[in-house]
Amino acid sequence: MDITWLGHSCFVVKGKEKTIITDPYHPDLGYHLGKPEAEIAILSHSHPGHSYVEGLANEPKQIRSPGEYEIGGIFITGIGSFHDNRKGELRGRNTIYVIEMDGMNLCHLGDLGHPLSPQLVEELGDIDILFLPVGEVSTIPVDTAAEIVRQLAPPIVIPMHYKTEVFKGDLSPVDKFLDKMRIRELEAKPKLSVTSSTLPGSTQIVVLNYA
Repeated sequence: MDITWLGHSCFVVKGKEKTIITDPYHPDLGYHLGKPEAEIAILSHSHPGHSYVEGLANEPKQIRSPGEYEIGGIFITGIGSFHDNRKGELRGRNTIYVIEMDGMNLCHLGDLGHPLSPQLVEELGDIDILFLPVGEVSTIPVDTAAEIVRQLAPPIVIPMHYKTEVFKGDLSPVDKFLDKMRIRELEAKPKLSVTSSTLPGSTQIVVLNYA
């Protein structure tokens, strides 16, 4: 499996059989989407920064809401959550996705705006790769992000949704989360290539370069 970060909360996950794209964004954010192709697009919520399917090169199967889905041997579970800590009163709903592919469980938290309850942790189950929003402001604070890492204890954590040189919005940089996790030096990678047999034995944080 190859995982590439296109900026913000958008990743291209290329598995053995299918390619998934997460939360494609409108170019107003400052990133360049580049017309990627995928068979499946998962969208955590309807904000332009997370649901710009018009920017995709083809017409992938779109998943926009909670539920259970099976597409070409890929199993995807959408779990309802909120974009804020007031049950959606401020910013509405958010869908967390758990993706089963290539013998691994991937979890994309979208714009989660509140801590994970014990019920949600149980519902998510064992996670191998966690896509975690760490830029605060419109999602969880870094303290909550760090707590989620402790709750789920995934082998790999990939930070997302944070301030970069090209992002035009107001978010915290990834360094604030890394400081919270007591990581002083971490070299960003152009992409992550991983299989179920090469997952680390303890949690590792992997920062990807914007492609």
